[in-house]
Amino acid sequence: MSENERLSASAVQASREVRAVISRLRRRILKASEVEDLTLGQSTVLARLSDKGGVTASELAASEGVRHQSMTATVAALASRGLVERRPDPEDGRRLLITPTAEGVRRVEEGRQVRTEWLAERLQARCTEEERRAVIATMAVLERLTRD
Repeated sequence: MSENERLSASAVQASREVRAVISRLRRRILKASEVEDLTLGQSTVLARLSDKGGVTASELAASEGVRHQSMTATVAALASRGLVERRPDPEDGRRLLITPTAEGVRRVEEGRQVRTEWLAERLQARCTEEERRAVIATMAVLERLTRD
């Protein structure tokens, strides 16, 4: 018996629908907070740095699934806007650690706030209280799926 024969039709349908909706929702949320002077890649890197900070271009490239040269260009663009800075690694002076500046952190926080407000406004305007509670319950189920 193959793996797919053991999956119920509802599990397969739920999987497809969740992935499709999450993908569309992610794009819409990101579009709601687009900053004209930053690309999506730059915004993503800046957000990752604000959560971690102190990482190398190689580590960023690996986490974003891009070539080192591409990440170097992204970091250079962010540095030229004063959103990140590169400093020598105190443990290995040959490496440069990339950290967000105060302005970079502010931009990330502002973007997160805009995205939160966009989605909250949509939920308020387009859903009933009962539907919003159903979304909250569904998120608990999806969260449980992410745990090992």
